[in-house]
Amino acid sequence: MTRFGYTLMTEQSGPRELVSYAGGAEQAGFDFLVSSDHYFPWLESMGHSPYAWSVLGGVSQVTERVELLTYVTCPTMRYHPAVVAQKAATLGLLSEGRFTLGLGSGENLNEHVIGAGWPAVAVRQEMLEEAIVIIRALLDGDQLTVEGDYFRVDQARLWDLPESKVEIGVAVGGQEAVHRFAELATTSSPPSRIGT
Repeated sequence: MTRFGYTLMTEQSGPRELVSYAGGAEQAGFDFLVSSDHYFPWLESMGHSPYAWSVLGGVSQVTERVELLTYVTCPTMRYHPAVVAQKAATLGLLSEGRFTLGLGSGENLNEHVIGAGWPAVAVRQEMLEEAIVIIRALLDGDQLTVEGDYFRVDQARLWDLPESKVEIGVAVGGQEAVHRFAELATTSSPPSRIGT
């Protein structure tokens, strides 16, 4: 069955317009809505970059049927994985189970703003793997303390969880990355891969 999606391009429109477009897309019959999650537009001439998570919260309240997805969020630089898990659980609740968390290893254009430098791809993928394990554990309802290779978590727990688990999709490129992240994107409980 073919499904059709509509992209909420945060680089091309402001937050109020994006929420309005989402309502119109649902009325027009689209099946799902994806939102970019960027700090900067691709080109300065695009002129926009609202906070995708606030936009999706608004979208969840003006739509009833369409599925929602981040396209994609990087849980390793601008956002700590525990915070991403909290945001995903909240959107899962607001959308009544229509939200899927799309994750990826990020790009310098959007992650450099925190001033931490830009790691090589191998390091970014290690960070992403560790971040997904943390996110999955929290979305499973665990109380979590972690001393990982890249992230620390101190007695984190999500207090508001949706009835149905938030699904996780991972954007990757290349056969090796597909094999590495396939299990993390599809399993219902996290593998034990935090730290050394």
